[in-house]
Amino acid sequence: MDQDQSESLNARPRQVNFMTILLAVIFVAFCGILIGAYVITKKINPVMLDQSGKPINAPSAQTDTGKH
Repeated sequence: MDQDQSESLNARPRQVNFMTILLAVIFVAFCGILIGAYVITKKINPVMLDQSGKPINAPSAQTDTGKH
């Protein structure tokens, strides 16, 4: 084995930059917040309201046509 090959085999792995680690942590936290918000909103089943404050997707709002 010649000198250059043995040096490359014994070389220490390149150190990761601090900014790379920081950005990776921020990215993972952001994804966690998005997933958490999605799961929470699916669990609580929000009701959309129209401009007057009446529920849009409630069964009584869909069947109420104003005619009795």
